[in-house]
Amino acid sequence: MTEIKRYTCIESPFKGHDWSETQKNLMYARACSKDCINRGERPYATHLYFTQRGILDDRIHEERMKGITFGKDIEEAIFLASKFDKGIYVCSAFYTDRGMSKGMELGLEKAKTLGRDTVFRQLGQNWEEEFREFLESREWLDLGLF
Repeated sequence: MTEIKRYTCIESPFKGHDWSETQKNLMYARACSKDCINRGERPYATHLYFTQRGILDDRIHEERMKGITFGKDIEEAIFLASKFDKGIYVCSAFYTDRGMSKGMELGLEKAKTLGRDTVFRQLGQNWEEEFREFLESREWLDLGLF
């Protein structure tokens, strides 16, 4: 029997009230990605990709909206692929330890419109401490990009 590839669209907050909150949201999205990997899923979090330096500037409204739109388009394309390949399963995972953002609400609407499965998850009260311990547990590749 063929292994079903489980693709998980991570929905988590990105934009914070200030830079320190945005940084915490970025760390949270990475922790959510790791959680998906630990579950045997293939996570994608377009808000981690498009907001990287040199791609789109989330502080500029038009660029922020481009990132959200492009991310939803990618999610839709992966979901549509699953309609033709029964070896692909796609769902949206809403990680809510840090609340539901406007972008997450848009993601929920899009998932419902497409008929995509949704799950709501939390990493738990100690997610930040546990993720920091994980980060410090090994030496990571430094790409020198930032």
